[in-house]
Amino acid sequence: MNTKIKKTLLTVGLSSSVMLSMAQTPSATATTTNPLLIPSTLSYGAPDFNRIKASDYLPALEAAIAQQRKAINAIADSKQTPTFRNTILAYENSGKLLDRVSSIFFCVDEADKTPEIAATEKAIMPQLTQLDNDISFNEKLFRRVKYVYDHEFSKLKGEDRRLLEEIYKGFVRNGALLSKEKKARVEQINKRISDLQQQWGTQLQEATNNAVVWVNSKEELAGLSDADIAQCEKDAQSRGAKAPYAIVIINTTQQPILTNLDNRDLRRRVYEASVHRSDGTGKYNTLPIVVEMAKLRAEKGEIMGYHNYAAYSLEKTMAKTPENVYTFLNNLIKAYRPNADKETAAIEAYARQTMGPDFQLQPYDRFYYSAKMKKAQLNLSEDEVKPYFNIDSVQVNGVFYAAHRVYGLNFKERKDLPTYHADMKVFEVSDSTGKPIALFYSDYFRRPTKRGGAWMSSFAKQSKAWNQLPIIYNVCNFAQAPEGQPSYLTWDEVTTMFHEFGHALHGILSNCQYNTLSGTAVPRDFVEMPSQFNESFASIPEIFNHYAINSRGEHMPETLKEKMMESINFQPCYALGENLAATCADMAWAMLPSSAIPTAAQATTFEQESLKKVGLLDTQIPPRYFTSYFNHVWGGGYAAGYYSYLWTEVLADNIAMTFKQKGALKRTTGDEFRDKILSRGYTVDLMKAFSNFTGLQQPDAQALLKMRGL
Repeated sequence: MNTKIKKTLLTVGLSSSVMLSMAQTPSATATTTNPLLIPSTLSYGAPDFNRIKASDYLPALEAAIAQQRKAINAIADSKQTPTFRNTILAYENSGKLLDRVSSIFFCVDEADKTPEIAATEKAIMPQLTQLDNDISFNEKLFRRVKYVYDHEFSKLKGEDRRLLEEIYKGFVRNGALLSKEKKARVEQINKRISDLQQQWGTQLQEATNNAVVWVNSKEELAGLSDADIAQCEKDAQSRGAKAPYAIVIINTTQQPILTNLDNRDLRRRVYEASVHRSDGTGKYNTLPIVVEMAKLRAEKGEIMGYHNYAAYSLEKTMAKTPENVYTFLNNLIKAYRPNADKETAAIEAYARQTMGPDFQLQPYDRFYYSAKMKKAQLNLSEDEVKPYFNIDSVQVNGVFYAAHRVYGLNFKERKDLPTYHADMKVFEVSDSTGKPIALFYSDYFRRPTKRGGAWMSSFAKQSKAWNQLPIIYNVCNFAQAPEGQPSYLTWDEVTTMFHEFGHALHGILSNCQYNTLSGTAVPRDFVEMPSQFNESFASIPEIFNHYAINSRGEHMPETLKEKMMESINFQPCYALGENLAATCADMAWAMLPSSAIPTAAQATTFEQESLKKVGLLDTQIPPRYFTSYFNHVWGGGYAAGYYSYLWTEVLADNIAMTFKQKGALKRTTGDEFRDKILSRGYTVDLMKAFSNFTGLQQPDAQALLKMRGL
């Protein structure tokens, strides 16, 4: 998108965000009435949430849209000969104000969506889509951009050349070279997809919130820790107290709480609430949105000259083509499939030891008996290790400590800076010399107004041209203990925190001239690499020992730590299989021509048949997300792109091995990685940067299988 509307993307990871490229100063009248239209006087230009009211967002966004439209028209109508400065740089700077306002709004919209914020989203999204279309299809503007591309590209160097290339190619990918009729149709498609994504986000959040499983007695929660039971009681109170306890459904298919629930019928209820939250079997049905969006995307790909949406979408990635993605996936499936069958058989055989020879393992049983099997074989349970993963210690003594050891970064909490929610924390980041380089916000605890998942984005991206240091945030959905008690994480949540902070580092350490190229503004099959790589520090002994401390100040005993490390790859097939299944379902939808999109009633059958074709239809290892709640694909920017989590895991594993060879915690290694990759944004060829650091000409996929114990 030429205006790159900031829409936060989810990953157990970024996830990354697509930013608006925007500018100047609003009218004097506007600045006297709306704090969002006045540059913040706080450190780094941090958002002044003490002054911002929910009612300020809509008028501020509308004023910023009007300002950018005026700036774009001035560029397009200029009588001067187009140059890099008066056209490309003017375009880059045309929406600086909108960038600032929208960055704040979309953060709150995703993390604390009150009814008033939701109403603002509904009102503003059509206007932002219209602005994007107006810019994308502004023929006079594109003629000026093309003139500069044709006459100056070969003369420019470095980031100037890269910026020109990205802006020009962005216009072309959005249809600037299409006929008038085709442009009009693409504009219609863009508007409708924007409307559908907004409907999707609203309906899915409502569906997930309403999928809560009510529990009438504490006895039904047998197997849960006291802290987990307290959380269920707290969740019930925050959701209307229809029963004394509530089990909240999170965004993925499998629910972590199933690991410890003794009550099999309650496990079944929880699992079914998850998989049927929005598939039409109950109140909510997102599948009509899915099929309409799939058809529109396919049509757009065809208009652009491609066979399907996947081919269109992948052209701008590292993978380049659907064929390359399927070659990559099929090699993994070939290694995974026999191991997965053995893993399932072993869990069922273990369960039958206590449940009898006729016991049939169900998907809601898998986590429960796998955990018991792990405890029996390794003499380890989650409850033994969880007391060592205090959330504050993981953040400060783990995540921050690793960044200090590897990159020389220091973190100081800034309690003077306001936040949009009381649970948030703010830290000033400085380098090894003490020079301040960024602000980092963390918002870790779940609440009904926050969408599911975990992600990273920014209130402001780094840009030397804008004299802007980065203001980065992480958002997660961890359970919060009752007031006065410490909150503890599972191992998966520990790695999630490291993962999201890897994205944050990509933004914090950015050192680029232009906003458009800085930080995480890279192809989606590279953007997850820094985050997945950062997970590797969670298990490095020095780092682990520094944060795995219980409430008495005791480090995790060596014997327990050894069992903990051994357990990381215990029965590794599930995690890989659920990802492969979700990836292949995503690709199946994106590979369809517009004439072959199934109806909403056929959508579930289509998904099952697609998984069967690639050998991944497995009731025991379902997709991490079924189509009806696959937010990455239908609400975010990962259509035909969910493969990137596995693709970038290969890159991350290769880089982790390089770190190990050079010295995982050596500053020289960290500084080299920072210089060659993390600081560069999208100013360099990413495959060359990868090769330059690792010495590998191509990513080695065998590293993924090795790291996962396969």
